[in-house]
Amino acid sequence: MNYLKLILIAFTLLLTACGDDENGDIKMSESPEVVAIAFFDALYNEKNVKKAAKVCSPQLSRIILHYKSPKAVARHLFNMSYDSVVASPDDSGVKVREQFKDAAIITVYFDGMYDNNRVKDVKRLSLIQVEGDWIIDKILKDPF
Repeated sequence: MNYLKLILIAFTLLLTACGDDENGDIKMSESPEVVAIAFFDALYNEKNVKKAAKVCSPQLSRIILHYKSPKAVARHLFNMSYDSVVASPDDSGVKVREQFKDAAIITVYFDGMYDNNRVKDVKRLSLIQVEGDWIIDKILKDPF
């Protein structure tokens, strides 16, 4: 009986140790570019408003959660609708950002499909570093 309990405990520990992150949250300690891309991926591809709101400042998080659905957030806050999208950061500003280690402005390029049409767009986000974690502070006006 004790032998069976030992095997069961070892098997349980093995399964929990090998599992992925249990809640799938975005790692905010990554670079601001990674956080920005993960935010838009959660919103547009995973359709998870709560996951996207977790990497935002309290004010922005409250606004995002107010809309409840990813389509409403995309339509009202970003004026962008996609069925599927690939987001990529602008890499040209990385050297400048390193001079200001606690704040970053990230430009994100979007290339996706909506109603069988290809749609491209650009958005800018302001991120700040709070206690080692990058959070999205503001959605900036369109650069163009």
